[in-house]
Amino acid sequence: MQITRVTDARSYQAPEHFDMACLRLQGKDASAAKSMWMGMSHLLPGGHTSLKASPQEKLYVVVSGHVTLSNGEKDVILGPLDSCFFAAGEGRALRNETNLPATILLVMQETPT
Repeated sequence: MQITRVTDARSYQAPEHFDMACLRLQGKDASAAKSMWMGMSHLLPGGHTSLKASPQEKLYVVVSGHVTLSNGEKDVILGPLDSCFFAAGEGRALRNETNLPATILLVMQETPT
């Protein structure tokens, strides 16, 4: 068992993420998890990502606030404890269109080899 206390989680910079603070909770350099990793992002008002597809499956859970998620064809606003799955190769964009910060968890498949 490997524990990551949020107070000890390391920040990381994600490409094409704007006005967001990202923390690695599990996997990658945070634990020995090999098939997936988990991160938590705090989105400031106006914080967003670019619309981009990747070869990994992704799961998102909104912890607090409201986040607009888009696949480029449909936009959906998620609130606390709402979740979303993005398939491998599906476009994904996140936006905080509110005046309050939002927090979202990400569970992502490790890069296929």
